[in-house]
Amino acid sequence: MSMIEADLLPETRRALVHRLATGQVQGRAPSVVAAVVRSGRPVWMHGWGQVDGVVPDGDTQYRIGSITKTFVAVLVLRLRDEGLLDLSDPLDRHLPGTPVGEATVGALLAHTAGLAAEPPGPWWERTPGALRPELADVLGKDPQLLPAGQRHHYSNPGYALLGALVERIRGDAWDRVLQREVLAPLGMTRTTMHQVAPHARGWAVHPWADVLLPEPDVDTGRMSPAGQLWSTAADLARFAAFLLDGDPRVLNPDSVAQMRVPACPPEATAWDSGYGLGTQLLRRDGRLLAGHTGSLPGFVATVWTSADEDLGVVALGNVTSGLPIGGLAADLLQTVAVREPRIPEPWRPLPTVDPALLDLAGPWYWGPSPYVLRPQADGCLELAALAGWAEHPAAPDRRRAVGGAQRLFHR
Repeated sequence: MSMIEADLLPETRRALVHRLATGQVQGRAPSVVAAVVRSGRPVWMHGWGQVDGVVPDGDTQYRIGSITKTFVAVLVLRLRDEGLLDLSDPLDRHLPGTPVGEATVGALLAHTAGLAAEPPGPWWERTPGALRPELADVLGKDPQLLPAGQRHHYSNPGYALLGALVERIRGDAWDRVLQREVLAPLGMTRTTMHQVAPHARGWAVHPWADVLLPEPDVDTGRMSPAGQLWSTAADLARFAAFLLDGDPRVLNPDSVAQMRVPACPPEATAWDSGYGLGTQLLRRDGRLLAGHTGSLPGFVATVWTSADEDLGVVALGNVTSGLPIGGLAADLLQTVAVREPRIPEPWRPLPTVDPALLDLAGPWYWGPSPYVLRPQADGCLELAALAGWAEHPAAPDRRRAVGGAQRLFHR
């Protein structure tokens, strides 16, 4: 952590409590709990409402729904980093016998394999996993809806396949692999497949009366990699810190950063959202947020991170609908980012620069459009647009760099 104090100002804390409280009231949620992470540690955590007559805290468990998928993606990327698979590998190479064996591992992670959004039959979130005991039951007779690789099409069965892939390669149940390889190293002792007290109960609220209706609590079986896990605000705060900085015991920072790179083109009318490798991406208030939302009957959850701001936010609630938890979490992050913006590290000169690279530094042109080439600390060169540079490259003293269809000219 830097020399800058990480704790939040009292005015910021009050604004966060106000947003959390209004969200709980307007969303008619029995309870909500949230946390903010900065510089690798929680700097704020608060609950509103009640669970069994007590205000929830960072140790109260909630179901986290599809945030489970991000954990599964971490397991798959660990396999990739160990050289046990490649993201371009067809599924059939490691998990033979499914009707979608040509789908690549990377496409399943990014939801671009064209698979059906849901398994056949009744809603999987409301029916016991015993209804679909085998992978064939999860996929159904006609699981391929779209040509692979052309569009993002969210698929819960796709992540059931990835969980089975982890099991096949590791030779153990995916949740035991997760506990051993991810949860234990990160200190996430309150993230489990099934609820462990203290935990919230899942509720729906009557649409026309302030009356609670109990929601089913089912073991989703083969579909569990798509959304089974329970967790707490404190545990997910640790996970948010991991999604910002990585952890060499689990996944190196470069692989974690790859998770938040868009892995598929956005829809033509939705340029503000996308999907990476197991993470949802959202552009909001000029910031790129990466993380995941989640929901199962009676519960909603979100983890958002902003790498540029070094901020993470967690929000959990126990209500089926009416509480836009993703927007609530994004508002909490925005509150901290605006009121207490990240203070940059001091500028420092480059220790050494190859004279040949230094000679290339400066303005370059693609046609009349100006760019600037700058040496970087890692020895690479950065090419960026150069605003406000009006000189035209018409002089004879110039160099040319040719790459594919692009030609850059240097005065």
